[in-house]
Amino acid sequence: MRITGGDAARRILKVPKGLDVRPTPDKVKQAVFNSLGARVEGARVLELFAGSGALSLECLSRGAASVMCVEKSHRHAEFIRSNATAAGYGNILETRTQDVFPALKQLAEAGKQFDLILADPPYGEKNVNRRSESCAQQLLDDPNLPKLLAPGGRFVLGHTKRDTLELMAPWSEAKLMKHGDTVMRFLIGPADEPAPNSEND
Repeated sequence: MRITGGDAARRILKVPKGLDVRPTPDKVKQAVFNSLGARVEGARVLELFAGSGALSLECLSRGAASVMCVEKSHRHAEFIRSNATAAGYGNILETRTQDVFPALKQLAEAGKQFDLILADPPYGEKNVNRRSESCAQQLLDDPNLPKLLAPGGRFVLGHTKRDTLELMAPWSEAKLMKHGDTVMRFLIGPADEPAPNSEND
């Protein structure tokens, strides 16, 4: 794993070994950030199910103002902190070591808002003739998450194509990207209306 663009481009990231973490592939990361473009510069970023923190560090390399990572594994959180320090971003990356959904509630109650929210959670199972129970669907259903997205912001959600998600208000889709088994959705919140080719400007 490496940072694909910005000031720290090509820096190798340490990733926890084992099947309990699935880093976003470099090609997918690069496509996502090419699409986001200037939105990352100066952004307040929240990464959920952060794992190795690769998406967060990509944001910082590309000019984000600050990043908060939420990761419930203490072991993975130490990798995030180590990678951030090694890349020179230890002072502007905050790691919360807790489950995502209580964290969303606490952040919403504190009135926090972010310009960019990123989540590439553990993949769900194939759901035929039933509603998805995946972490990705749970994020879409969580009432606190829309409150955290600042006006004009984007929520980028990754999931496997076998996991059919139900997108309901207040979320609207600005763009969808597919790469192999991975789907990345660019979503907007209740304060915004989708604009034609909004992610390609």
